[in-house]
Amino acid sequence: MIRTALPAEAADVAELHRRARTTYYPDGLPDDDTDWPAVWRGVIERPDTRVLCAVRATRLVGIASFRPAEGAPADSVKLFQFHVDPGHWRSGIGAELHAACVEQWLADGKRTATLEVHVDNQRAQAFYARQGWVPDPEQPPREGDHHLLLTYAVNGE
Repeated sequence: MIRTALPAEAADVAELHRRARTTYYPDGLPDDDTDWPAVWRGVIERPDTRVLCAVRATRLVGIASFRPAEGAPADSVKLFQFHVDPGHWRSGIGAELHAACVEQWLADGKRTATLEVHVDNQRAQAFYARQGWVPDPEQPPREGDHHLLLTYAVNGE
Protein backbone atom coordinates (compact mmCIF):
# COMPACT_ATOMS: atom_id res chain seq x y z
CA MET A 1 0.00 0.00 0.00
CA ILE A 2 1.19 3.52 -0.78
CA ARG A 3 -0.31 6.38 1.19
CA THR A 4 0.47 9.77 2.69
CA ALA A 5 2.82 9.69 5.67
CA LEU A 6 1.49 10.85 9.03
CA PRO A 7 3.29 13.20 11.45
CA ALA A 8 3.19 10.44 14.09
CA GLU A 9 5.38 8.33 11.76
CA ALA A 10 8.24 10.84 11.65
CA ALA A 11 10.57 8.68 13.78
CA ASP A 12 9.95 5.65 11.53
CA VAL A 13 10.51 7.76 8.42
CA ALA A 14 13.75 9.13 9.89
CA GLU A 15 14.98 5.62 10.73
CA LEU A 16 14.27 4.36 7.20
CA HIS A 17 16.02 7.47 5.84
CA ARG A 18 19.06 6.70 8.01
CA ARG A 19 19.23 3.04 6.95
CA ALA A 20 19.04 3.97 3.28
CA ARG A 21 21.60 6.78 3.49
CA THR A 22 24.20 4.61 5.21
CA THR A 23 24.43 2.51 2.04
CA TYR A 24 25.88 5.23 -0.18
CA TYR A 25 28.20 7.27 2.02
CA PRO A 26 31.64 5.70 1.46
CA ASP A 27 32.97 6.91 4.83
CA GLY A 28 29.79 6.28 6.77
CA LEU A 29 26.85 8.54 7.51
CA PRO A 30 27.94 12.04 8.57
CA ASP A 31 27.21 12.67 12.24
CA ASP A 32 25.85 16.20 12.34
CA ASP A 33 23.59 15.98 15.42
CA THR A 34 20.50 16.63 13.31
CA ASP A 35 17.24 15.71 15.03
CA TRP A 36 15.95 13.78 12.02
CA PRO A 37 12.57 12.81 13.54
CA ALA A 38 11.88 16.52 14.14
CA VAL A 39 13.05 17.39 10.62
CA TRP A 40 10.79 14.74 9.10
CA ARG A 41 7.83 15.80 11.25
CA GLY A 42 8.29 19.32 9.88
CA VAL A 43 8.51 18.03 6.30
CA ILE A 44 5.39 15.89 6.70
CA GLU A 45 3.48 18.83 8.17
CA ARG A 46 4.52 21.36 5.46
CA PRO A 47 1.43 22.34 3.47
CA ASP A 48 3.38 22.55 0.19
CA THR A 49 5.01 19.12 0.58
CA ARG A 50 3.79 15.60 -0.06
CA VAL A 51 5.37 12.65 1.69
CA LEU A 52 4.27 9.29 0.37
CA CYS A 53 5.15 6.06 2.10
CA ALA A 54 5.08 2.45 1.04
CA VAL A 55 3.83 0.06 3.72
CA ARG A 56 4.10 -3.72 3.73
CA ALA A 57 2.54 -5.75 6.54
CA THR A 58 2.22 -2.60 8.70
CA ARG A 59 5.93 -1.76 8.25
CA LEU A 60 7.18 1.39 6.52
CA VAL A 61 9.44 0.23 3.66
CA GLY A 62 9.67 3.26 1.36
CA ILE A 63 9.34 7.05 1.43
CA ALA A 64 9.23 9.84 -1.12
CA SER A 65 8.94 13.57 -0.45
CA PHE A 66 8.39 16.26 -3.05
CA ARG A 67 7.27 19.85 -3.43
CA PRO A 68 7.73 22.80 -5.75
CA ALA A 69 11.30 24.05 -5.70
CA GLU A 70 11.90 27.69 -4.85
CA GLY A 71 12.11 29.81 -7.97
CA ALA A 72 11.17 26.94 -10.27
CA PRO A 73 8.34 27.08 -12.81
CA ALA A 74 4.88 26.33 -11.40
CA ASP A 75 4.57 23.19 -13.54
CA SER A 76 7.68 21.57 -12.05
CA VAL A 77 8.27 19.61 -8.87
CA LYS A 78 11.39 18.56 -6.99
CA LEU A 79 11.79 15.10 -5.53
CA PHE A 80 13.73 15.83 -2.34
CA GLN A 81 13.89 12.34 -0.81
CA PHE A 82 13.25 8.88 -2.22
CA HIS A 83 14.29 5.86 -0.20
CA VAL A 84 13.44 2.17 -0.01
CA ASP A 85 14.49 0.14 3.01
CA PRO A 86 17.65 -1.72 1.92
CA GLY A 87 16.10 -5.01 3.05
CA HIS A 88 13.41 -4.51 0.39
CA TRP A 89 15.53 -3.47 -2.60
CA ARG A 90 14.72 -5.12 -5.93
CA SER A 91 11.24 -6.12 -4.74
CA GLY A 92 9.28 -3.61 -6.85
CA ILE A 93 8.59 -1.18 -4.02
CA GLY A 94 10.70 1.58 -5.56
CA ALA A 95 8.94 1.27 -8.92
CA GLU A 96 5.52 1.32 -7.22
CA LEU A 97 6.46 4.34 -5.12
CA HIS A 98 7.84 6.15 -8.17
CA ALA A 99 4.64 5.41 -10.12
CA ALA A 100 2.59 6.86 -7.23
CA CYS A 101 4.72 10.02 -7.33
CA VAL A 102 4.19 10.37 -11.08
CA GLU A 103 0.46 9.84 -10.66
CA GLN A 104 0.35 12.64 -8.09
CA TRP A 105 2.48 14.93 -10.26
CA LEU A 106 0.15 14.40 -13.20
CA ALA A 107 -2.88 15.11 -11.01
CA ASP A 108 -1.15 18.30 -9.82
CA GLY A 109 -0.45 19.44 -13.40
CA LYS A 110 3.33 19.04 -13.19
CA ARG A 111 5.24 18.65 -16.45
CA THR A 112 8.79 18.20 -15.20
CA ALA A 113 10.49 16.88 -12.09
CA THR A 114 14.03 17.26 -10.80
CA LEU A 115 16.11 15.53 -8.17
CA GLU A 116 19.65 15.42 -6.87
CA VAL A 117 21.32 12.06 -6.39
CA HIS A 118 24.59 11.47 -4.52
CA VAL A 119 27.48 10.88 -6.96
CA ASP A 120 28.50 7.70 -5.11
CA ASN A 121 25.00 6.22 -5.21
CA GLN A 122 25.32 4.19 -8.40
CA ARG A 123 22.43 1.91 -7.45
CA ALA A 124 20.02 4.85 -7.19
CA GLN A 125 21.32 6.38 -10.41
CA ALA A 126 20.58 3.11 -12.23
CA PHE A 127 17.10 2.96 -10.68
CA TYR A 128 16.28 6.50 -11.77
CA ALA A 129 17.58 5.81 -15.29
CA ARG A 130 15.24 2.80 -15.54
CA GLN A 131 12.34 5.08 -14.55
CA GLY A 132 13.22 7.59 -17.31
CA TRP A 133 15.26 10.20 -15.43
CA VAL A 134 18.13 11.79 -17.35
CA PRO A 135 21.00 14.12 -16.42
CA ASP A 136 19.97 17.77 -16.60
CA PRO A 137 21.61 19.05 -19.81
CA GLU A 138 21.52 22.64 -18.53
CA GLN A 139 23.29 21.86 -15.27
CA PRO A 140 26.00 19.24 -15.85
CA PRO A 141 28.02 18.20 -12.81
CA ARG A 142 31.20 20.11 -12.08
CA GLU A 143 34.35 18.71 -10.57
CA GLY A 144 33.92 18.28 -6.84
CA ASP A 145 30.11 18.12 -6.95
CA HIS A 146 28.62 15.63 -4.50
CA HIS A 147 25.31 15.35 -6.32
CA LEU A 148 24.08 14.95 -9.88
CA LEU A 149 20.98 16.79 -11.06
CA LEU A 150 18.46 14.62 -12.93
CA THR A 151 15.25 15.61 -14.74
CA TYR A 152 12.11 13.70 -15.60
CA ALA A 153 9.40 14.48 -18.16
CA VAL A 154 6.27 13.79 -16.12
CA ASN A 155 4.01 13.72 -19.15
CA GLY A 156 6.46 11.53 -21.08
CA GLU A 157 7.50 14.23 -23.56
